Amino acid sequence: MPDTLNAETPAIRPESRAMIERLIAFDTTSRNSNLDLIHYVRDYLADLGVTATLVHDPGGSKANLYATLGPQDRGGIALSGHTDVVPIDDQDWTRDPWTVSESGGRLYGRGTCDMKSFVAVALAHAPRFLGGELETPIHLCLSYDEEVGCRGVPGLLAHLAEQPVRPRLCIVGEPTDMKVVTAHKGKLSMACHVRGKEAHSSLAPHGVNAIQAAARVIGLLTDMAAEKSANGPFDSDYDVPHTTIHTGLIEGGTQLNIVPGHCRFEFEFRYLPEDSPDALLARVKDFAEQEIAPAMQAIDPASGFTWEPLSSFPGLDLAPEAEVVDLAKALTGSNATGKVAFGTEAGLFDDSGIPAVVCGPGSIDQAHKPDEFVTLEQIALCERFMDRLEERVRPGGLAHG
Repeated sequence: MPDTLNAETPAIRPESRAMIERLIAFDTTSRNSNLDLIHYVRDYLADLGVTATLVHDPGGSKANLYATLGPQDRGGIALSGHTDVVPIDDQDWTRDPWTVSESGGRLYGRGTCDMKSFVAVALAHAPRFLGGELETPIHLCLSYDEEVGCRGVPGLLAHLAEQPVRPRLCIVGEPTDMKVVTAHKGKLSMACHVRGKEAHSSLAPHGVNAIQAAARVIGLLTDMAAEKSANGPFDSDYDVPHTTIHTGLIEGGTQLNIVPGHCRFEFEFRYLPEDSPDALLARVKDFAEQEIAPAMQAIDPASGFTWEPLSSFPGLDLAPEAEVVDLAKALTGSNATGKVAFGTEAGLFDDSGIPAVVCGPGSIDQAHKPDEFVTLEQIALCERFMDRLEERVRPGGLAHG
């Protein structure tokens, strides 16, 4: 049973609560389709008289959703969020991750923090936005596959680029404790495939050890990470003030007495604007191809390295005086802004010519964890944010560009 609300635990609107519960019930783990959720939102908006456009992935099993509340002939404010969530596999949940439960002023469930609560509050507010004349439209942007490298929203942005009217500004509701975030790091992630030559381990010099070759490249990545930690460049406004370099997965070999003929590992750069991901990657490739591959290929010419891009998105670095920053500060009631190390779709919106900030309910500290939660206080702050936005998009509230 939910805890009894006290003076320090804010009540949230029933429609917000109901929409959060509905969205969490869809298992939209990135490996799954998100169409059940998208179709639910499409039908919900249709009942309000709003037509949504779906932009599908190439296979047709997933879709972005785009809808405009209010006038169709002018740019407005986009509220953007992703619909996918990370897996619950091998996590020690103490409650059903797909059913919202309340305890201690918190709503628990996969996606409550990252980031279905923002989407739910925006959708729940739609009837309020539509309840009177809108001078500035509200655009709803829901994407797929953000959690596996922001793979969905580029298709939506490509669709918008072909339209006569697109959003003028964007607010991406990733969890920031409802604080305005104007900058985040960019990301480039790669897989390296190492091809060696198998041999009996007693004849190791006649083989090419793919794992050991991979280990040398990983060693360079480790050294590069240490260099960035020691020498920068630095930006103290980030919680991690320098570019980070990380190897997160490695697999290879068959068994101990066989020289491994294959190895694959994945690594990433999360970089400050001052660092070039292309230059970082070029250093890694040059080391592999020039320092390691020649000795491998002297034994087996077919051995060597191949490189597979996994995902990338640009960083975000808005000017303090940007219009979208002023708007977000007005909606939160705070002049403070910040920067975060995690990446979002805001960089892609901004890169496409739609200036974007990040501001949403919940703390990133709770994202991706078992027993993920968002506090009722954060939901209430998000509702207040939407109330102020509603005031701004009424006639006389915000020039309509």
